[in-house]
Amino acid sequence: MYIDTHAHLFLDHFKMDIEDVLDSCMDYQVNRIYLPNIDRSSVEALHEISDRFPNQCFPQMGLHPCSVKADYKEQLAFLYKQFKDRNYTAVGEIGIDLYWDKTYVNEQVKAFKTQVEWARDMRLPLVIHSRDSLDMTIDLITELQKGDLTGIFHCFNGTVDQAKKIEDTGFMMGMGGVITFKNSGMAEVVSKINLDLLVLETDAPYLTPTPYRGKRNVSSYIPIIAEKLAAIKECSIEKVAEITTINANKIYNYTPV
Repeated sequence: MYIDTHAHLFLDHFKMDIEDVLDSCMDYQVNRIYLPNIDRSSVEALHEISDRFPNQCFPQMGLHPCSVKADYKEQLAFLYKQFKDRNYTAVGEIGIDLYWDKTYVNEQVKAFKTQVEWARDMRLPLVIHSRDSLDMTIDLITELQKGDLTGIFHCFNGTVDQAKKIEDTGFMMGMGGVITFKNSGMAEVVSKINLDLLVLETDAPYLTPTPYRGKRNVSSYIPIIAEKLAAIKECSIEKVAEITTINANKIYNYTPV
């Protein structure tokens, strides 16, 4: 069994064939898929997919840093209300993104800290986006950690030293399609990270693994990522599946029946 800890199957990329996509996941033993929200505009679609497929798709609620603009307080107020009516598996996707636009970096930090407190109060894990801001987000979590925060640094692509700092915070790291990219440089880094700190993810429809780069990513590609991780760690793919599933279940507080 595999778990995709991070996918956006509620986006329009899957509107025409979501049933086939999820059927394929079952064929490849990807039995649970966690869906981080993006912003106010994605909530309805997120709920629709998680309601239609409650045994496969598990929603998470948060404000993506790329959606943090001048109206971020209104966005946060709307998203916070969602927790009153539904159960979510995490606060996410939250974080800092300095790749696309640095205009609202101060607002991103404020939104990040607010949502970290949501997670603390509701005893939920965090799903953290840290594009071009890994040191910054590690420092923020280190500052805010009181021994009661858990979660995943989504799409980890940092150094061994950064991985150690994340380990020290008590968080795990998401391994996705990037580790299959020839020039990513991640194989050497990942070889030095304990498997007990890693979970699998796709970020579907983005970051499609080799050999399907350039095409839509889907959660059924998780075994491709697992195979690459097994090669890097010089262990069996079965061991990768077992340990990353245990790790994901621990983070998301899920006990298999």
